[in-house]
Amino acid sequence: MDLTEHATRNRAQWNEWAAEYVPSAERNWQPGAPVTWGMWDVPETQVQLFGAGGIERFAGRDVIELGCGAGYVSSWLARAGATVTGIDISDGQLATARRLQAEHGVSGATFVQASAEAVPFEDASFDLAISEYGACLWCDPERWVPEAARVLRPGGELIFLTTGLLAALCIDAAGEATSRELQRSLFELGRTEYPDDDGVEWQLSHGEWIRVLGTSGLQVERLVELQAPAGATTRYTWANGDWAHRWPSEEAWVARKVG
Repeated sequence: MDLTEHATRNRAQWNEWAAEYVPSAERNWQPGAPVTWGMWDVPETQVQLFGAGGIERFAGRDVIELGCGAGYVSSWLARAGATVTGIDISDGQLATARRLQAEHGVSGATFVQASAEAVPFEDASFDLAISEYGACLWCDPERWVPEAARVLRPGGELIFLTTGLLAALCIDAAGEATSRELQRSLFELGRTEYPDDDGVEWQLSHGEWIRVLGTSGLQVERLVELQAPAGATTRYTWANGDWAHRWPSEEAWVARKVG
């Protein structure tokens, strides 16, 4: 597996973090677990990222999860009847995904160690590409978005959820708190590193997301800015529930392959 410099760093970081994400993975893999999104567990019934037909409309479809982590999004889709391939570069995260798949007997999902920046599948192999804080935050958009478009069939969809633009602009330089004042220039967004983390994130302005998606042959259909429920809490110390109830700390994009 050939990895870029930042992907090599992110792999090491996520292997170190993997154990911390086991409890949430075990909860989300449970039969009947509700489909919720992001750090605030916003219900799919509220935001409808899967569209009016819900997750069930992907039954019988081919899906790839880019940066699948512990694989619970893949499990939701597999239980809904999709044939799912989850890819990730972290050995630790994939070990959790495979263990939980075996424990719950979820068929229809396969977990592969691979980078979303160099997807090891043929063109036009999937009907849906999805990423929740996976490739969309930890991979270079100039690499992973064209790869997602390449492996999608004409008319196929890309859904991804990542840090919201306002949050990216208001997180302090240490990555420890979200301010009510802007902390960085919009034009400084892109490759992002914090002093106490070895990993590398990627954060774009809305204009840059539209450019990258468009030049890859993807047409934006929706931009959903998620609102944290009143009184919500999260394990992430940089995020503040009151802030995220007033301004979106997370956003999701839905795009479709043209042609």
